Amino acid sequence: MDFIANHLLTLILFLPALGALVMFFLPSEPKGLHRWVAFITSLLTLILSLVLWMRFDRGAAGFQFQEQYAWYDAIRASFHVGVDGLGLTMVLLTSLLSALAILASFSIQEKVKAYMMLFLFLETGLLGVFMALDMLIFFVFYEVGLVPMFFLIQQWGSPKGERELWGGKKVPSRVYASFKFMVYTMGASLGLLLAIQLMGVSIGSYDIPKLLKLWPILQRANNIPLGLPFTTVKTIAFWAMTIAFALKVPVWPFHTWLPDAHSEAPTPGSMILAGVLLKMGAYGFLRFVLPLYPVQAKQYAGWLAFLAVMAIVFGAFGAYGQDDFKRLVAYSSINHMGFVVLGIAAAAKAIGTLDATIALNGAVLQMFNHGLSAAGMFFLVGVLYERAHTRDLNEYGGLFPLIPVYGGILVFTSMASLGLPGLNGFVSEFLVVRGSWPIFTVYTAIAMLGLLFTGSYILKGIKKVLHGPLNEKWAGHLTEINARELLVITPLMVLMLQLGVWPAWLLDVINRAMSMLFGA
Repeated sequence: MDFIANHLLTLILFLPALGALVMFFLPSEPKGLHRWVAFITSLLTLILSLVLWMRFDRGAAGFQFQEQYAWYDAIRASFHVGVDGLGLTMVLLTSLLSALAILASFSIQEKVKAYMMLFLFLETGLLGVFMALDMLIFFVFYEVGLVPMFFLIQQWGSPKGERELWGGKKVPSRVYASFKFMVYTMGASLGLLLAIQLMGVSIGSYDIPKLLKLWPILQRANNIPLGLPFTTVKTIAFWAMTIAFALKVPVWPFHTWLPDAHSEAPTPGSMILAGVLLKMGAYGFLRFVLPLYPVQAKQYAGWLAFLAVMAIVFGAFGAYGQDDFKRLVAYSSINHMGFVVLGIAAAAKAIGTLDATIALNGAVLQMFNHGLSAAGMFFLVGVLYERAHTRDLNEYGGLFPLIPVYGGILVFTSMASLGLPGLNGFVSEFLVVRGSWPIFTVYTAIAMLGLLFTGSYILKGIKKVLHGPLNEKWAGHLTEINARELLVITPLMVLMLQLGVWPAWLLDVINRAMSMLFGA
């Protein structure tokens, strides 16, 4: 027990990877063995994350459960992990959604062993991002998560569709989407790596607590390239990080990879992509951009707010214009994550004020809430697709009498995504709007247009799937949601309702973390 207590974070971090390595030595058959090994591994990771949550001291400042080991002494980089309230919230979300996504993956029939191994490696990569307290270790995990997702989209994505490239060559849509996902995110990460190296060389360490303390007040550094003023170098590094994290969120106009990736990814991959991977960008803003570059963040907060509002409005318009159910939900993620970025921009403009802290609380809670509702929505789209083999909304119609349990769950989850009072989405979006209104009044008012169309595209999806005249071709063909699928969606629904009625248990941790990070 002492070993578990002293090494809790490394156990949570590497348990999925250990499970994947164990699976490597197992025979390819039976497929059920790999499904259960992966699920039990992810379930144990979730249990350890709950232990971490219960042992976390909410009143203590700084990072907790820290572990540090020498990694690369020559450049003063170390394997250093720890969590505060922000990291803890994301670790809990990641372990929960990973376990549910693997349970949702039981319907995968092809190359099950490789699929489950990649999913467990993906979970380790995501957890590492939220635990890392060394910038180089953070970057390693930030990039490691790309590789399993690339193969999950390319190998297990939608078998239908082709895309024409320059020169007239055609490739499968899932191959196009996977390469677009990889090229976009890796390209943006180049600037992030250069900014990390600049800070590490200037400070003499890549340790995040040390960087958070010294970098904002650093006025000069040796070996500045091209003889540029240090303030200019800081501004360049700020924008390098901002663009990298903005593309990961993604905000407009860096969003175009997301609908393609979601459309082609397998259902569990979309659950993790929307539920956790997008949060890496917002986490980067909160962990690095705002505390490391407070002057530049305040100076350019208006531009960030503008991009956030464009994501909210255009994301909603884009979602409303879709006839593909999955692309509709994909564009809704751009819309909802825009509120996260708006809260971050408001905090950057008025850091340390009460309004900024409220906006930050809303932004972090929206990250968690969107993870629940988006994962639930993508899962429900996948449940219907497995039965109907189409995502075209015009092919459905009047399905409520055939699948009433599924229909009720879809309406409930859609209302949580819409932000209905009493469910989780309302609380977080209200906090963002309340905190942002005094700081960016005009932008927040424009964002309300996006909220209006949020209701429009959600109601469009429900209407075309469940209501209207019954499309007779589905009579006798569609089956109700099964017990395993209910086990996947039920925990998400319980949390959506609980956070809508009583958000204090999570908001208390978030509020203390934001107050300690940025003051109030």
